[in-house]
Amino acid sequence: MTIVFSIIMTIFGFAAGYFGYRAYILAGVVADDREYLEQLEFTYAMLLDRVQKSYDEMQRIDSKGAFESDDEAGTTFALLKQVIDDLYEEANGPQKEEE
Repeated sequence: MTIVFSIIMTIFGFAAGYFGYRAYILAGVVADDREYLEQLEFTYAMLLDRVQKSYDEMQRIDSKGAFESDDEAGTTFALLKQVIDDLYEEANGPQKEEE
């Protein structure tokens, strides 16, 4: 009976050691992932801020509608404005139509 008990305790000891080791390794992986997610959140917030500033600046530049798409500069401006509008919508949801 003592031998069986010793064998079972040894097996449980090895199992506890193995699972403890796996928990330690997984805790390190989770910590690394958390740091990565924090970096992604910071980068997303920075890019969202830049898109917002770009959108506001494009709206300010085109507030009088001076850039018509009749010439090359106007066409380029319209394309850039469309890209900024698309990024703004993806980041903030659809815009409200101004009347």
